[in-house]
Amino acid sequence: MITWQIDFYRRPLKNKAGKPIWELLICSPDGNFIYDAQCSQSQANSDWLVEQLQTAAKGNLPNLIQVFRPQSLSLLKAAGEKLAIEVEATRRVAALKTQLSKRASEYANLDNSTGEVYQPIKIEQPPPQALPENLWGDEWRFAAIPAGEIEAKFKSYPIPIVDLPDALLPLNLGIASTVKIPGVIIYGGRKSMQLACWLAEAKPFALNYIPTVVGESGGLVLETGLCDRWIVATFEDAEVAKAAQFYQQRQQASQGLHFLLVQPDDSGMTYTAFWLLQNE
Repeated sequence: MITWQIDFYRRPLKNKAGKPIWELLICSPDGNFIYDAQCSQSQANSDWLVEQLQTAAKGNLPNLIQVFRPQSLSLLKAAGEKLAIEVEATRRVAALKTQLSKRASEYANLDNSTGEVYQPIKIEQPPPQALPENLWGDEWRFAAIPAGEIEAKFKSYPIPIVDLPDALLPLNLGIASTVKIPGVIIYGGRKSMQLACWLAEAKPFALNYIPTVVGESGGLVLETGLCDRWIVATFEDAEVAKAAQFYQQRQQASQGLHFLLVQPDDSGMTYTAFWLLQNE
């Protein structure tokens, strides 16, 4: 299976007419550069993309295109449909983001640089929304699991919904088996499967603690999809806030790795869904 990671968006560059330049950048998941091309903003459409993708492929089109930028998604989906290529919206395109970051410093030295502040992988995020009330379970708590137990515990166990990407497995990240991976457990009760299905559709990416600020409570915010954010819980209790800080601190030792586990109750006998997550 051939997978390409692609970004197509405007850069801090201008053409001779002073108009914005868009750049297409393609690389493989292992970081190998494949192709790049530039066009004026007026040319930035799916037809132009189809032509460039065919040129880059040299007769061997990919099976899957991964896209992390919301502004690129619709254009690449349209091009993908014309070429019968599946397009996946995902933030987990480390190789592509590395390529974009490398290029960012080069743009400033070009004669046609606009001089604007440029953050190549930053995505504007909307304010977090409240999690739908009809989905919320009975309660939640912080937890931690030794890194060495995660794969054995959740990869082979019969769980309806499991997301354990190979790239995020502790062993593949070089994390010692004794390191505690922090996470959050939601006891969904009768709504456990309903909540798990909604989360699977939303595609969890990270679950972060947002500290209390003046006039606002602290809480947990779930990042999903390409840029969506959801309020999982808010709290003012000092003990809960302390536990939340410890949860966030533990992520420093786990390379940002953490988990979200949904189960009906605290019996430990049945799991509904498990996601292994990582902050960038």
